[in-house]
Amino acid sequence: MEQQELIPHLFRTEYRKITAVLCKTFGADNIDIAEDITGETFLSALETWPYKGVPQNPVAWLYLVEKNKAKNYLTRDHVFSEKISTQIISNSTGIEETEIDLSDKNIKDSQLQMLFAVCHPAISVESQIGLALRILCGFGIDEIANALLSNKETINKRLFRAKEKLRAEKIKIEFPDEAEIGKRLDTVLTTLYLLFSEGYYSESRDVVLREDLCLEAMRLTYLLIENEQTNQPKVKALFALMCFHASRFEARKTENGEIILYHDQDESLWNNEIIAKGAYYLHQASQENEISKYHLEAAIAYMNTIKADTREKWENILQYYNLLLQLEYSPVAALNRTYALSKVHGKQAAITEAEKLKLEGNHFYYTLLGELYTSIDDEKALQHLKKAILLAKTNTDRQTIQRKIETFTVTR
Repeated sequence: MEQQELIPHLFRTEYRKITAVLCKTFGADNIDIAEDITGETFLSALETWPYKGVPQNPVAWLYLVEKNKAKNYLTRDHVFSEKISTQIISNSTGIEETEIDLSDKNIKDSQLQMLFAVCHPAISVESQIGLALRILCGFGIDEIANALLSNKETINKRLFRAKEKLRAEKIKIEFPDEAEIGKRLDTVLTTLYLLFSEGYYSESRDVVLREDLCLEAMRLTYLLIENEQTNQPKVKALFALMCFHASRFEARKTENGEIILYHDQDESLWNNEIIAKGAYYLHQASQENEISKYHLEAAIAYMNTIKADTREKWENILQYYNLLLQLEYSPVAALNRTYALSKVHGKQAAITEAEKLKLEGNHFYYTLLGELYTSIDDEKALQHLKKAILLAKTNTDRQTIQRKIETFTVTR
């Protein structure tokens, strides 16, 4: 790897690890200090490596410099060191003996413990995602703003409020106790699910950024699988769901960022290796007597890796949707179910069920009705599509609906 590419690459892979360890060491009150020290470490690399050359082991160099900077900070800032000394140097005779543990195990543990802290119920979901992207994924403020279709000022305010909440609630960076971990894990999985969705359904035209969001969500979910305390069926089911969606990543958008509908996707672009990995983890998730919404969504996503438009496939999908709605009702899932219903019992039955939902403010509702009414009442179908395009909130959705209208109009 060229030198000019190496530091940005290491920033992406190592920033999050080092920051998580320092956050755990210094406590939630001092996240900003942890970030500053990590930033200074990478600045040292930028200032040193072009002149002295890249060290033989760049990662080891970063870890050594990080440890020295952290210890220097502890020694230099007595107010800070006295404040946290009881947290980090119990049974120690002095600040200088404090050990910054950058072993693989502690790095993984620190990231997971930070993930539980970030996903504390006291912090808003938006802030959880922003803080996860910053601390646990190493995203810069500009990247977060781009990914979340926001601006730097909003993101900075959101991160500031999240850090203040961590301080005010005295949230510890640690694993919850055994009695609490199940409930807290649900919040963590929701955040990771939403983080993946931000990438998969993102309106950003930055393809690399969208992929990074999904891959980071998958990486953090896999960390949960690797840990004995959190290696639960619903975690493996969520990871399987992510795999099935990620397998179609390259096929679902054009180079200009326009959506390619499922039936129009080039199946040869689907990643069979990732599909196989998803199938493996879905099988693993199904070995115990537990079923979650992630199991059912993963099963639906798996069926959609089968391009064949068979009745058996859609009967299975319909059954999974029925179970999903019984387990956790969602208007979006109910709407998606009606499409599967149309494939099994015909469009008229699906129209009857869809219109019961009365999702008048949802452009997907009218898009689906436009699809269902086509060939049954073409005039009504066109009216629904026109309503859909007026309600669509993004250019990508408007373009998709407009293509339907144009195709519909040509075939009339």
